[in-house]
Amino acid sequence: MLYKFKSKAAGDVIMTGPIGDAVLRTMGKEPGAKGIVLPADMPGAIAALESAVLAEEQARQQAEADARADGKTLPPREGVSLRQRAWPLVEMMKRAHAADEEIVWGV
Repeated sequence: MLYKFKSKAAGDVIMTGPIGDAVLRTMGKEPGAKGIVLPADMPGAIAALESAVLAEEQARQQAEADARADGKTLPPREGVSLRQRAWPLVEMMKRAHAADEEIVWGV
């Protein structure tokens, strides 16, 4: 499944199913084939995503510090970080909130 987030205030954002599910859960939304984020819900959703991004980055920094303390180095991070995955949707929400437009998917 693909998520295609749409808003009149910004271009579309597309995410694969597992990533979209995780991002929606982080925002406090139930993943599903159709949905909506209302402008009133966007500040909380943005804050939740930014908090999750910060937690992921702090966990990586702590793991690197622990590895250095043991005289080791961590392998490079594999894959795409949450910051990279969430950024387009966060930007969409900022624009949609400013324009008082909802974000929908599956419609």
